[in-house]
Amino acid sequence: MTSGNITETEQAVLDEIEEKDVDFLRLQFTDILGTVKNVSVPARQAEKAFTDGIYFDGSSIEGFVRIQESDMRLVPDPETFAILPWRQKEESAAGRMICDVYNTTTGEPFEGDPRRVLKNALDRADEMGYEVNAAPEPEFFLFEEDEEGRATTETGDQGGYFDLAPKDLASDVRRDIIYGLESMDFEIEASHHEVAKGQHEINFEYDDALTTADNVGTFRTVVRAIAAQHDQHATFMPKPIPKINGSGMHTHLSLFKDGENAFHDEDDEFNLSETAHSFLAGILEHAPAITAIANPTVNSYKRLVPGYEAPVYIAWSDRNRSALIRKPAARVPAASRVELRSPDPSCNPYLAIAVMIHAGLDGIEQNLEAPDPVRDNIYEFDEAKREEYGIETLPSNLGAAVDALEEDEAIYNALGEHIASKFVEAKRQEFEEYLIDVSDWELDRYLETF
Repeated sequence: MTSGNITETEQAVLDEIEEKDVDFLRLQFTDILGTVKNVSVPARQAEKAFTDGIYFDGSSIEGFVRIQESDMRLVPDPETFAILPWRQKEESAAGRMICDVYNTTTGEPFEGDPRRVLKNALDRADEMGYEVNAAPEPEFFLFEEDEEGRATTETGDQGGYFDLAPKDLASDVRRDIIYGLESMDFEIEASHHEVAKGQHEINFEYDDALTTADNVGTFRTVVRAIAAQHDQHATFMPKPIPKINGSGMHTHLSLFKDGENAFHDEDDEFNLSETAHSFLAGILEHAPAITAIANPTVNSYKRLVPGYEAPVYIAWSDRNRSALIRKPAARVPAASRVELRSPDPSCNPYLAIAVMIHAGLDGIEQNLEAPDPVRDNIYEFDEAKREEYGIETLPSNLGAAVDALEEDEAIYNALGEHIASKFVEAKRQEFEEYLIDVSDWELDRYLETF
């Protein structure tokens, strides 16, 4: 039974709220930069949230609206309801729902909502007959906190890639994070210590692209909250420690059509269909512009340097990991996919996945042909050999990446004028502030030398 205009799914949420004694709801959304925001309301407001939405002041959110047009409306997606795992030990539980943002003046979806941008990309795919699946691999560091609870860059372990305790002292933290994620219906595939000290990875199962983007935001929130319970600080900063590997968010993508994997072709040398080759070619074509969105901080480019397993060369391969795109081995046809290795976990997942999809679909629409794969280690190529292979390089800093975004009409327009212009404005300001700052490295090197 449902009441009024409440759907069956919404009613199921209302029933669960009552059954599990949920007192408060966090209605979540993200700003343009990917920061998770929330409006907390008493759980008794849940039905009103479904029928009328919850109003909030959008002018206080990064890149949303101007002060004179500030009223915005949150409409929760009942499919995203979950109990927050770090509140379950308290007397009452807190629930979470991810929201779409609407313009109160027009009643239409707000063009500055990153979730809407991804939905637009999925609508384009749907019009072409495709469903999009995605699977990210967000890496993170766990650092100790000081006596005042502030983050340090000291790690509590000496572990390396796939190490076990006692070297991997954070395995208990990872275990509790996994329990928390599973309580929110994540399907965890694997977890392990990464290459660098204090670095970790927890892989969750692929899903449709919208659910995946929702999951990335949830993942980052859960990791931080549960790490804090262990007096640890979790960071998704791409390169918190110099001269070691940074944190990436390799993203696997595939298209399905009529229930079949549109990327698979048993007769192709690489088991990739013409659709997959064109999709791959589209991402390579638009890679510089994608970089601004997928690697959106000054610090991102400290990771994108040769020698630390992060890709900087615009090429693809079915074997080595020095190329921008890798075609992972697939045991079954449904698993055929491409892996973009440049994104990092500081990105807005909605915008990043959206521009990847638009780039790939553009490749399909233009019938682009992918170049031959590069099976040698590109890190060992000199400039002459890279020119011989026709291999270009990703932008080397945030400023160059933003330039590439403004010059790429397809990717810029895919974001919509509102988000594109606000994003460019924010990132140009960030890069200019970085350029005029004086770092400790410069003081140590030059202050007493000159």
